[in-house]
Amino acid sequence: MEEKDIIRALYSEYWDCMINKDAARLKEMMSDDYYLMHMTGVKQTRDEFLSGLLSGTFNYYSAQHDEITVTISGGAARMTGKSRVTAAVYSGGKSSWRLQGDFTLKKENGNWVFTGSRASTY
Repeated sequence: MEEKDIIRALYSEYWDCMINKDAARLKEMMSDDYYLMHMTGVKQTRDEFLSGLLSGTFNYYSAQHDEITVTISGGAARMTGKSRVTAAVYSGGKSSWRLQGDFTLKKENGNWVFTGSRASTY
C-alpha cells in the first residue's frame, strides 16, 4: 500500500472510531500534541476532544467521504478530507453537514499520526 493510501485509510478509520466512540484507538492515531480547531474557532487538545466525544458532547452517526487529498513531504503530510457527516454536537439536534477537515500528520515510530486538524464546511 502506498503512503498516500495509508493516510486515506487512516482518515476513514478516524471517522469509524468517531462514530463508534473508540477513544482508545483515536488516541493512538493522534500525536500527544494533537489539537482540533472547530469551525466555531474553539481549539481543543486531543484529551479535551476525546473527553467531549465520550461524554456525549460530540455524537457522530455516519460519514460518507466525497474526497480525500494527500500531499507528503518527507516525514510530514497534509490531508484534506471532505465528508458528509451526520452528527449531534453541543446538545444540538441531529443534523447533516458537509465537513472539511484539513489535517497535518507526521511519521512517528513508523506510523502516520494526526498532529492537528481544522474543521470547516464545503
